[in-house]
Amino acid sequence: MKKRYLAIAFLAALQSVGCSKFDEINKNPETPEKVKSSMIATRVIIHIANQPGQKDFMRPYFLTKAITWGEMADQNYQFNSLGTQTMSLVGLNDVQYMVDYAGTEKLKSSYKALMHFARAFRFYELTMALGDIPYKDALVGESDKVYFPKYDTQKDVFLGILNELEQADALFAAGDKFEGDPMFAGDLTKWRKLTNSFALSILIQLSKKADDADLKVKERFNTIFTSKPIFASNADNFQLIRSDKSGQAYPFYKVGNNNLIYPIVSDEIIDRLKATKDRRLFYYAKPSPVKISGGMNATNYDAYVGVSPSLTYGDLATVRASNDYSKLNDRYTEIPTGEPTQQYSYAHMCFVIAEAATRGWVAQSDVEWYKKGIEAGMKFIVDNTPNTSQFHQGMPMDQSYITTAVNAYGATFPTALDKKIEAIITQKFLASFLQGRITPYYDYRRTGYPKWKINPASSLNVDAPDKIPTRWRYPAVEFEQNGANVGEALQRQYSGTDDPNQLMWILK
Repeated sequence: MKKRYLAIAFLAALQSVGCSKFDEINKNPETPEKVKSSMIATRVIIHIANQPGQKDFMRPYFLTKAITWGEMADQNYQFNSLGTQTMSLVGLNDVQYMVDYAGTEKLKSSYKALMHFARAFRFYELTMALGDIPYKDALVGESDKVYFPKYDTQKDVFLGILNELEQADALFAAGDKFEGDPMFAGDLTKWRKLTNSFALSILIQLSKKADDADLKVKERFNTIFTSKPIFASNADNFQLIRSDKSGQAYPFYKVGNNNLIYPIVSDEIIDRLKATKDRRLFYYAKPSPVKISGGMNATNYDAYVGVSPSLTYGDLATVRASNDYSKLNDRYTEIPTGEPTQQYSYAHMCFVIAEAATRGWVAQSDVEWYKKGIEAGMKFIVDNTPNTSQFHQGMPMDQSYITTAVNAYGATFPTALDKKIEAIITQKFLASFLQGRITPYYDYRRTGYPKWKINPASSLNVDAPDKIPTRWRYPAVEFEQNGANVGEALQRQYSGTDDPNQLMWILK
């Protein structure tokens, strides 16, 4: 009995002090107890801005014909097969809490602006890939119990995206500098510039709908250009600056990278640069070992050999065996910081404005904005490359060269409208080497430029081997879990068939 009372007394004492002790012991000092708006903001921004590493980093550039990949015959993007597009919106699931947890009304305004920008960015990616998508009913499963979202028409999606970007600009203007921003350190002016410049890029993709009374494409473009802050230099680029820290290095840096032997610089890039004696060639590529061993100097344009991504795999294997081709410049593999990886840049925006000026949307000189885009692209390369022969083959682009080259491009700018569009889109493509991901593909399917080579013998686009598909197919999970709504969208757009070669609304 005595032992029993002692045990009971011990347990009672333990209960009186033990809970607080156990709670204290089980707290992880490395784990925050409360989520902050800044934490969510960091994740949202990185989700938008970051790019995968190694082969996955290169994959979009198979589609844009900048890189020929020599590994195997199933590189679908290289051989014009797009497959399906994931519709996951996981990165946006909790963006509202970023607003809810903000401490002041001005911070709420800033985080709400970021929420609208992130939504616009992701929904833009989805509708550009697929056409009609869920928009109004998306992301309301928890709040409104909508588990099977209806598909909005692509027109309504674009109206929503453009309106969200307008809201984002107004909210950033009314907000305060915010924490958790690895891109612009919470600088609201920088975010306004990005928001409005991104809207210009979206509007140019709507060029076939320029006269739509609801979208007001030309009016919106002119309003943004004349009255709102937009990018003014490369310092405004939406880009991740890389470092030599673990997980932050350039995505194709050599350490741990088993894919260094596969990328070949495409002839779609090399031949165009050689034709105009453009020194960007010496920063993008290395000379062919065969040409160097044959006596050519690395400063000779003819020492650079591009390989067409349209070759059959058998022909590509023969070229690889010959060793007579240009690999990537060492700046992409030997420097851990590489160059910043862009999602959207000042150079890109300059070409957008040049095209808008050519189409008569703004009262500006198209050739001057064309020249600004080329100059910005060249300066970005120079500013992010060590000035040594290893990285420019002894053919550096100093300011004197850049000025001369830009003026030469300006002097040969065409006079016919269609030729102007071709020149602008081609230079936009050349400035996008390993930058901006699949934007050149969007320009190609909208304008037909650049004129990429297509080889039916190597094409995996079974139903139209002489064409590059115009869209991705909806993912299988949509047919399994939301079949009625995706079926209705297919019927409305593509006569009921999930055909990758049919035109979505913005392309008609």
